[in-house]
Amino acid sequence: MNDPLKSLEGSIASAIQSAVQAEFGISMEQPVLQFTRREFSGTYTWVAFGLAKTVGIPPDEVGQIVGKQLIDSCKLVKDFNIVKGFLNVELADEAWVNLWNALQVHSYGVSQIREDEPAAMVEYSSPNTNKPLHLGHVRNNLLGHSVSELIKATGKKVVKVQIINDRGIHICKSMLAWKKFGAGETPESSGTKGDHLVGKYYVAFDRAYREEMAALVASGRTEEQAKAEAPLMREAQEMLRLWEEGDAAVMNLWRTMNQWVYAGFETTYRRLGVSFDKNYYESETYVLGKQDVERGLELGVFYRKDDGSVWIDLRPDGLDEKVVLRSDGTSVYMTQDLGTAVQRFLDFNIDSLTYVVGNEQDYHFKVLFLILKKLGYAWAHQLVHLSYGMVDLPNGRMKSREGSVVDADDLLSEMETTAAQLSEELGKLEGMPEADKAALYRTLGHGALKYFILKVDPTKRMVFNPEESVDFNGNTGPFLQYTHARIASLLRKAGNRELIAAEDYAWDPRETEVLFQLAQFPRTVQQAADARNPAAVANYVYELVKSFNGLYQNLSILNADQPAQVALRVGLAERVGYVVRTGLGFLGITAPDRM
Repeated sequence: MNDPLKSLEGSIASAIQSAVQAEFGISMEQPVLQFTRREFSGTYTWVAFGLAKTVGIPPDEVGQIVGKQLIDSCKLVKDFNIVKGFLNVELADEAWVNLWNALQVHSYGVSQIREDEPAAMVEYSSPNTNKPLHLGHVRNNLLGHSVSELIKATGKKVVKVQIINDRGIHICKSMLAWKKFGAGETPESSGTKGDHLVGKYYVAFDRAYREEMAALVASGRTEEQAKAEAPLMREAQEMLRLWEEGDAAVMNLWRTMNQWVYAGFETTYRRLGVSFDKNYYESETYVLGKQDVERGLELGVFYRKDDGSVWIDLRPDGLDEKVVLRSDGTSVYMTQDLGTAVQRFLDFNIDSLTYVVGNEQDYHFKVLFLILKKLGYAWAHQLVHLSYGMVDLPNGRMKSREGSVVDADDLLSEMETTAAQLSEELGKLEGMPEADKAALYRTLGHGALKYFILKVDPTKRMVFNPEESVDFNGNTGPFLQYTHARIASLLRKAGNRELIAAEDYAWDPRETEVLFQLAQFPRTVQQAADARNPAAVANYVYELVKSFNGLYQNLSILNADQPAQVALRVGLAERVGYVVRTGLGFLGITAPDRM
């Protein structure tokens, strides 16, 4: 990815090296430059302490000597100041002109896809088919989609996948409850989304199961005995056994209810704006991994116990012993994940795999990645667990079995309604056709939700507050969307103007602040992609918008004194609009042209 700051920083660093050589006769490694802190004057800062110690001169004096040499020898440096051994460098007009010219690339900040290279795979969502998607899934999906878009922006092809957990006792609970209490209800007959309908019966099972347990405890059973002896749980376990044996009736019911859920999921995914290139299903992948275990036994990576179970001893690596195959020959989740990882590298030409999974699975992925490395897979070093924190509500945690979750569909609808109410109160949409209003409410509401979630570092636990997210002021999606619409309006009024930045242009500090932030966009995108951290882009866009609004509110743009000022400021506005639109796009957020 083209980084316009790299050349500038290289030139200044080389000039510092030359200054040190000329003044002190010392050859030094390329110095590290930092962005100057906002409270000080300057653009780049070099720390003089190391050299001061070498030459035996106070840091401030070293800074003065090097700074004066820079003024004389480097045409990119206009001035400098010293703050307690820190040399702060102010850029000359030529440096700003060079940066301005570098920003005129059409797809600035986005690299062309390298079709001849392996792709990167990102796994996210991975829902269970016993309940609809909820707020936790929303954070997962938004992170997965955004990380995929960021990696793609660096020029890498991306394969997006999910694994659907469509088997196990939790699935049988919904199936059994529907069979007992459903009276043939279907999504069509009830007018209910399929995933919501199945989730309803998962909650119904839990409610009836608790009642059975309470009755057993009242009759003298312990709580543990009641859990095991409750008729509903025994029936669910029997249904799971029949599923594993391929019983025709159970399999038909399983397929039918799963199709209801898949259709419901797809509707929610479309609303969220996420998609997948391939779906993996646990009902198919649970048989994978056994061959890898056998190969690991041959390599001495695993060992077999007397009961026939297969284990790996990871205590020398600071972990523990882990079973990878039960004594009856059946697999555990680790076995399946080993096999699924191997299968994905066979299915696709990929060189990395990122798992977007909550931090409660941190230990699981440490073990998984370590085992794959011990099995000798070269690509195991390119496995990444994007371990994200849970999402809480202002009133506490969600509990899906009790039905106390924030449903994803309900949340999206609520965000649209909230956006509509606020927009109407502010009177911003008078005269707009109703269909356009509805579309804008979706854009604003969904943008508010996505930005509120993605601006938080993925590793941090967060509290989602819908009321705070929909606001036209502050660090929110609607605030950024409104700024983009304001810029679009400004550009419509400006018409076509030549984008100029002559070397003798008298730059205003507010212009150079915006320009310097614009120049950081490609680097921010690359760093966000490498770290799998969309929050870096979200907060970068917010800081850019704040700087532009400072320029907009304090400097005239269309009515500036000089034509060159008008052209330059319009050009800055155009570039800010492009970066806001592109940056929000990486987050799955639409930037409207009118609000």
